Amino acid sequence: MFKKFLASVGVGSAKVDTQLEKAQFVPGEDVHGKVVIKGGDVEQPIDSIHIFLMTEALRESGDKKIKEKVAIQKYPIAHQETIKEGETKEIPFSIQLPYHTPASLGRLPLWFETGLDIPMALDPEDRDPIKVSPHPYIEKVLDALENRLGFRLREVEMEYSKHFGYVQEFEFAPGGDYRSYLDELEAIFFLKENHVDVMLEVDRRARGLGGLFAEALEMDESRTKVTLTSDELNGSLDGVARKLQQTIDQFKQ
Repeated sequence: MFKKFLASVGVGSAKVDTQLEKAQFVPGEDVHGKVVIKGGDVEQPIDSIHIFLMTEALRESGDKKIKEKVAIQKYPIAHQETIKEGETKEIPFSIQLPYHTPASLGRLPLWFETGLDIPMALDPEDRDPIKVSPHPYIEKVLDALENRLGFRLREVEMEYSKHFGYVQEFEFAPGGDYRSYLDELEAIFFLKENHVDVMLEVDRRARGLGGLFAEALEMDESRTKVTLTSDELNGSLDGVARKLQQTIDQFKQ
């Protein structure tokens, strides 16, 4: 009985360790691994085993931004297991990273968090950091913006948006001809299997009295969307750059 009490508060209870085949991925990729459960000093029932894909994001609260943990995806791994005293149990799994998984750019952390749901006890957890590279489609758009249109990637942040939920926002400083009429360009990517929707927010410089008035009222930001198909993204970099340029140039007036 005393052992059961100790296990309920985490002393001598079951432990969980998720082991991944690798730790570097791209969005949409399958993740293979196993959950290793080691029994403690007493037999314990486990209602469920789940893995969360986690990150951190900024959210506006009043006049400041706060950082909070965000679950991007929840994966059920197993239900109704029993781990005996001193037993080691391995549960293999294969899960898919969602296409909207953010890239590990800047200091953005990404990790898998595994939890055992044990009735009447402190649930053990395990945390495994991972790295996620930008999807090749997104990489191509970034390449076009930076190396064809002269924009410079200034900041990448994970933020909460009233319209889109949690999104990874890319902020660019203008270069070349764009420097004369743009303050900045912000991009959000919505990756699908066969295309990418790129939401662009164009922040124009004040031009004359009307421009200053608009800027003072924060009316100078304009939003638009450009869709790039897989055929276009698998084609030339110049073709992707031209389509982006046509969209951005609408705001020259």
